Amino acid sequence: MRKMKYIGLLLVLGVLMISSLSFKQKKVKILIIGDSISNGYTPFVKESMKDVAEVYHNPGNAKHTGNGLEHIESWLAQGEWDIVQFNWGLWDLCYRHPDSKVQGQRDKANGKITFSLVDYESNLRTIVKKIKQKTDAKLIFVTTSYVPTEEAGRYVEDAIKYNKVARKVMQENSIEINDIYKVSKKIHQEYGKGNDDVHYTTKGYVELGKHITKFLEKKLK
Repeated sequence: MRKMKYIGLLLVLGVLMISSLSFKQKKVKILIIGDSISNGYTPFVKESMKDVAEVYHNPGNAKHTGNGLEHIESWLAQGEWDIVQFNWGLWDLCYRHPDSKVQGQRDKANGKITFSLVDYESNLRTIVKKIKQKTDAKLIFVTTSYVPTEEAGRYVEDAIKYNKVARKVMQENSIEINDIYKVSKKIHQEYGKGNDDVHYTTKGYVELGKHITKFLEKKLK
């Protein structure tokens, strides 16, 4: 009888250990949606959070809100997400001209803006509605990063204007905001690719990744 009880106890302990291990192994699933800046820092976020989360990025570059409207549902359908972090802005506020020889046909002097502030706001509202219809994940919006003064297709002040509109939309929809503008400006001044380029060196993306990771980790707690 004692032997049977002992065996029974071992079985119970075994089940508890397996359940405990299964619980520990379960990781939060995070989807990051965004432009090339997010593509730059996502690998470092993924590495930093590998013990607690599975971090994914939407395929390719999310570009502007027009592209987001077209693809948001298919991106969300690729998994069951606990957190969805998203951002748009740098592409929306970019001026382009077909005759421009600059990469991406950027030209703020002669070009046409991709999406006006009014259209940007409207597109964001529709995207948020689509996201809420497709997932119960916690939502985080990341503001547009810094635009340096000599950037060929973008004005410094437009990043501030578009961020203001985005914050209004997110606040009205009770979506948390990770405002990276100020920190990205500081990082860019030290680790940017130049005063004519919105992108960062590897060190710059590492620093941005630390900021993004810190914010996400707080949400996990």
